[in-house]
Amino acid sequence: MFLGVDGGGTKTAFCLLRSDGSIAGQSVAPSSYYFSEGIDLVTRVLEEGIGAVCTTAGVTPAGIDFAFFGLPTYGEVSGDVATLGAAPRDILGHDRYRVDNDMVCGWSGSLGAADGINVISGTGSMTYGERAGRGHRVGGWSELFGDEGSAYWIAARGLQAFSRMSDGRDPAGPLLDVLREHLELSADLDLIDVVVNRWQGGRGQIAALCPQVVIAAERGDDAATAILHDAARELALLVDTTRRQLGYGADDQVLVSYSGGTFNAAQVRAEFQAHLHKLHDRYDLRRPLYSPVVGAALYAAKQAGSPLDADALERLRTTPTATAA
Repeated sequence: MFLGVDGGGTKTAFCLLRSDGSIAGQSVAPSSYYFSEGIDLVTRVLEEGIGAVCTTAGVTPAGIDFAFFGLPTYGEVSGDVATLGAAPRDILGHDRYRVDNDMVCGWSGSLGAADGINVISGTGSMTYGERAGRGHRVGGWSELFGDEGSAYWIAARGLQAFSRMSDGRDPAGPLLDVLREHLELSADLDLIDVVVNRWQGGRGQIAALCPQVVIAAERGDDAATAILHDAARELALLVDTTRRQLGYGADDQVLVSYSGGTFNAAQVRAEFQAHLHKLHDRYDLRRPLYSPVVGAALYAAKQAGSPLDADALERLRTTPTATAA
């Protein structure tokens, strides 16, 4: 029995996986993103979620062979690493677990814990890859000076394009009317009131405008199209940098997958693939196999030295609740 935990900014997901590829139980608890509420939040969330998933499966924490906890921001605040690493111990009653950043869940889910690279483009962006037991991260430096190719990055440049079009510094395009309608602007300058005053520059609210930039591009907006093109190029660069950092050779085939809402846009996916193959002609781009929480459970099995075999992985793929969107 392997426990996977995928922490996030909106929820924390739990999955108990059997070695035959069947799911014994799943549960959802509140977000484990603790910066606003304090680090004790993590323990409370883990207690709630582990208790619920064990009850569903009819087991106790002692019956879990190994667990993997993917927690948001893990590794980004050095002083918190020891506390986060110790948080599951008292809840489980044993040390058969590992804690790391939730980026590992996305990688493991997308590729079935196989060697390769996963690129994440949601509110933020980064890559994580593993090769021969060695992992490496690129990106994820925050929206203030990083997260290139992310939903926030795309939306922020869309807002900039709106302001330039409204002023007449750039030619007007469909993006103007798309954002006017979506944000119900009485006047273009009301954009400042919405984003700066009402939203207080909120990261998630700004990132949620990414689909509007995609809509504008679909309607033929040149500026929006260029933004998506640049986003795809930045995401491909994250992958290629990860490939080189992991030591892949010029002739090595590299598995690549993706996760995050930005990849819902067909133009982003297509241009991302095109940019990838310009950088390295041996990339094998694949659709995500499993959800991040299932990926966490697969990684737990791998860390325990008992990775699921091909039959178990195939059974898992046919489980509707386990497949990635």
